[in-house]
Amino acid sequence: MLQSPHIEVLLDIKTTLGEGPIWDAESQRLHWIDSADGRIFRATHEGRELRSWDVGEPIGSMAVSRDGSFFLAALKSGLHRVGVADGVQELIINPEPDLPHNRLNDGKVDRQGRFVFGSMDTLEEQASGKLYSYTPEGELNILDSGIVVSNGPCFSPDGRILYFADTWTGLIWAYDYDPATGQASNRRTFATVDTSSGGAADGATVDAEGYLWQALVYGGKIIRYAPDGTVDRVIQTPVLKVTSLAFGGPDLDTLFVTSMARPPLPRFPQDGQQRGSLFAVSGLGVHGLPEPRFGA
Repeated sequence: MLQSPHIEVLLDIKTTLGEGPIWDAESQRLHWIDSADGRIFRATHEGRELRSWDVGEPIGSMAVSRDGSFFLAALKSGLHRVGVADGVQELIINPEPDLPHNRLNDGKVDRQGRFVFGSMDTLEEQASGKLYSYTPEGELNILDSGIVVSNGPCFSPDGRILYFADTWTGLIWAYDYDPATGQASNRRTFATVDTSSGGAADGATVDAEGYLWQALVYGGKIIRYAPDGTVDRVIQTPVLKVTSLAFGGPDLDTLFVTSMARPPLPRFPQDGQQRGSLFAVSGLGVHGLPEPRFGA
């Protein structure tokens, strides 16, 4: 049964554009990023043992490697390895060398260890982005195109549905996803986002019951969608610019929520004192799923 949540500031670090929280069950550590300032963060579920890595350019998302030795980071200039021990970076591939106004954005690892990520137009106007899959064997595949702002890739519990949003369409899509090949097909509308408050679809995750949780950036809400796409629950957050979310903690029952301290473009709203904080939401009565690491 769903319960009334408790929302607290876990870390008040004023990330310019906090994004991409991932709970790594093997290390029992939360990872998240400052997309604009180019940093990866790591801490315990209590916000202790805080560590950061400076990657030197905008970062859209990251994943932990199979052996835990490096982060797979989607930077503006392409996919990079970032050494956990020493921070040394190595470019793997730049999917869009001919699109200087694009950058890589949100991403998530599928159940087979592939990294599924998207790109976006930095001015959030042109449909120049794509949705990609990068395999542990080094193969890059295009899953979809014609995207303005890639956000919220995540998978159903059985890994056979890929959810994804192009933020400014007002739509969350669902694809049939083939776990064997990593191909996505049959794109359809899963849910239409209520943008009446000025919000838009940002980061997302799926819980153990198969419900999708989505951050309504600029709208200050977290939405829980049932598997049929209907709205199951709405949680008001302390700040307008909540950006992404992930279940974590020892029992996978805490929802960690990132936010931004400064909007990326002047047309977006400002926020209150808690802007840029990392929030922890407890007492939800539901559990998340362990996120896979990148690699076979």
